[in-house]
Amino acid sequence: MTEAFVFLHTLGARALVAFAVLLGLWGAYGYFRHAAVSGGFRSSYLIMAGLTAFQGLVGLGLFAVGHRPHTLLHLVYGIFAVLFLPGAYLYAHGGSTRREALVLAGAAWIVAIAYFRGIATG
Repeated sequence: MTEAFVFLHTLGARALVAFAVLLGLWGAYGYFRHAAVSGGFRSSYLIMAGLTAFQGLVGLGLFAVGHRPHTLLHLVYGIFAVLFLPGAYLYAHGGSTRREALVLAGAAWIVAIAYFRGIATG
């Protein structure tokens, strides 16, 4: 049963890297076009934040049953992503539409790197 959760955690991590890169491209495209962030982008961003939290719960479950990552830095990247995404969303929500696009696109790129580093240290 543990191997199934390891597979789910690994697959989810790779999917989140792709999701974050796509959102980063989408947000950067909107930023450079001086367009406001669409509702579709916002909802996709929030879905990514939710999937990140779910990914963290799966990882926490694996950790609880004794399946440890290679280094504890893996946990730092996961905790960072879970906390950073909602924080960036709340920060971006209070400013201009251009700043919102910049912050959310930048946050997507930053967590793409964090996801990748999490995979590398896992």
